[in-house]
Amino acid sequence: MKNIWWTLAVLLTIAGCNSSNSGKNKESEDAEYRVYSAYQDRDYNRILTLADSFKTNGLFSEGKACYWLGYANDRLMQKRMAEFYWNMGMAATENATDDESVRVYAGIANRLTGLKCSWGEYEAALRVALPAVERLSNLGCDTTSEYTNLLIYKGCCQSRFGINESMVDQTLNRAYKAHLENVRRHAHAIACRDAIVGIVNIIFNYLELRDYKKALLWIDRLGEMLDKYEKMPDARLDYLDRQRARYELFRATALEGVGRKNEAVKAYGMYQQQKLSQTAEGKILGCDYLRVAEKWQEAADNYSYLDEMMQQFKSTYSLENIQKALLKKFEINMMAGRIDTAQAVSMAIVQHLDSAITETQIADAREHEAVHQKEMEMAAEREHAQQQRQMGRLAMMTILVVALLIYIIVRHRVQARLKKAHNQLQQAYDQLEETTTIKERMESELRIARDIQMSMVPRIFPEREGLDMYASMTPAKEVGGDLYGYLLLDDRLYFVVGDVSGKGVPASLFMAQATRLFLTLAKQGMMPAEICTRINDALSGQDNESGMFVTLWLGLVDLQSGHLDFCNAGHNPPVIGGGDSKGEFLDMKANAPIGLWPGLGYEGEQVENIKDRPLFIYTDGLNEAENPQQEQLGDERLLDILRKTNFSSAQQVIDTLRQEVEAHRNGAEPNDDLTMMCLKVTSV
Repeated sequence: MKNIWWTLAVLLTIAGCNSSNSGKNKESEDAEYRVYSAYQDRDYNRILTLADSFKTNGLFSEGKACYWLGYANDRLMQKRMAEFYWNMGMAATENATDDESVRVYAGIANRLTGLKCSWGEYEAALRVALPAVERLSNLGCDTTSEYTNLLIYKGCCQSRFGINESMVDQTLNRAYKAHLENVRRHAHAIACRDAIVGIVNIIFNYLELRDYKKALLWIDRLGEMLDKYEKMPDARLDYLDRQRARYELFRATALEGVGRKNEAVKAYGMYQQQKLSQTAEGKILGCDYLRVAEKWQEAADNYSYLDEMMQQFKSTYSLENIQKALLKKFEINMMAGRIDTAQAVSMAIVQHLDSAITETQIADAREHEAVHQKEMEMAAEREHAQQQRQMGRLAMMTILVVALLIYIIVRHRVQARLKKAHNQLQQAYDQLEETTTIKERMESELRIARDIQMSMVPRIFPEREGLDMYASMTPAKEVGGDLYGYLLLDDRLYFVVGDVSGKGVPASLFMAQATRLFLTLAKQGMMPAEICTRINDALSGQDNESGMFVTLWLGLVDLQSGHLDFCNAGHNPPVIGGGDSKGEFLDMKANAPIGLWPGLGYEGEQVENIKDRPLFIYTDGLNEAENPQQEQLGDERLLDILRKTNFSSAQQVIDTLRQEVEAHRNGAEPNDDLTMMCLKVTSV
């Protein structure tokens, strides 16, 4: 949950500046959640629709709407349209002094500077970055990630123009210290990844400038930051492996550039031991070192993987790919003396160049036309809005005059009747308005509650060799009372599935408490039975006036040995696969549900080894799912389905059960929340 809120804070550019969101109304909060949900789904067209609608309805300021419109267009590769919206957003916020506008300004300045740097327009990038850095510093916003990124862009751009070297070093070192401080204050992987991205951008800049001595300094700092990242509890091994590979390749290139050839060869050897180097992408990346080392034969061998890489990333023969890939392949094969291959590459360039140029020109023309069309539409909208305001004022004045004349003429005859009718109408209107407002507020709050609840259960599961895990939760109403969660500590995996009594908002609040307590106690390394005992003590007694309870099945598996410790607190028995029967309900002791009686001591149990035996845990929304005739799916049919399902992945098992439940319901509404978890530990 903490990481989700941190990501939302960065994307909405609301970090730093001692800000407060207390002035936002419910509708604005709901609007932000809806845009963030579209961001999580990578539905950029939906972001365009929502941001434009919220701007029209006044739920988003012009600056905030332009930030998201620019972001979505950038992701849709409509770069000129993104630049258009971000320029509009800068104009709307550059003189504003309120906290939200300043935060939006910082986010747009960061995005716009990065866009111009990607185009190689370094002078234009500086024209955005320099005043933004000065303004944010004056406003005390020099601890935000946007400010740090702008410092890096500023330093890299200045280095392109040969500006005072010590000034550039001072700027980049200031950004580096800011990253270190951010990592110190926020000890999690996201802060480290922000710093890694910033350092990599600086390294790329110096390698392109062939300032290998400066590049080596920042490569050493990258290594130190990777060491910090590795120690973070939420570090991703795949990300670390990839960055380690890039680190060794950077070192090899820079060492070769300063003439330290033996060290460069050793560093390149370390790169070749990484997984990335064995992929088509890694082969092409390795040519950065091979070109500097003038190892043309090996570089030519690596570039034979270019077609495979282009197929992998679904790349076409665009003008950019011809320039950045095919021309390099031609040059390297020429230097390697492979004339036939070089000629074949040159023929491919000739074959695709005209169409690539034409496609680029057409795309540019379309994008410029789209920008021009949008400018005209906005100008027409402003003119129409002004005309509407003028017509509205004229109509209002006319109505007032006519109403006044009518009132003067008839007031003596119908005053009493009009007053009575007015009172009745006002009373009916007040009742209707109150009813409508309450309904809209409840619907909005339920949508927000559902989004918050769904964000509390993990959607990403461990990508670890020897472990296959997946889970899903489907509330029967807007919000529900089911829960699941996990915590991976080295080789120990905690996992839990639970079902709170009742449904709706009260159940979701009780579910949130149980989830928080599970994570807190699991981090302390407690056994499942002790965790259940402590959760029961916290949730039962006088504080539980409503008498709510939750059934839990909580497990702890050692991923090396396969040993499983678990505690069942009144929950449905899981199904464990394997054996002669190909699946059976796990035989367990009966413990009481959590929350009913304080002071209970829960008993734990164990299974010696569950390796290569899938474990399936669920709530009663599965076996008690009803069809239109109110017939339940049942335990026997559940067991039969699992026995007939050949395990290929945990997600496949859950998808199969979900389809079976939908087929059994045959259109009937769900009668309970449905939560399922499946995991399998295999021998490595």
